[in-house]
Amino acid sequence: MESQGPLAIVWFSVGLGAFYIALIWVNTLLGAFLTPFFIIPATWLLDRLGMGAPPATEDPAASSKSP
Repeated sequence: MESQGPLAIVWFSVGLGAFYIALIWVNTLLGAFLTPFFIIPATWLLDRLGMGAPPATEDPAASSKSP
């Protein structure tokens, strides 16, 4: 039977910790960069279907005021 020393356990735990930190980092970056690829077309689709926010109307009283 082969036994590993405490240094091997330390190396293994450091490697496993680095792996999980990298995994969380990659998932965070994917969420940050891929979200607009789904949000922007969804807003286009909702606008085409008439389900989006109503278009902003200009207030005639605000445009007649002089600065």
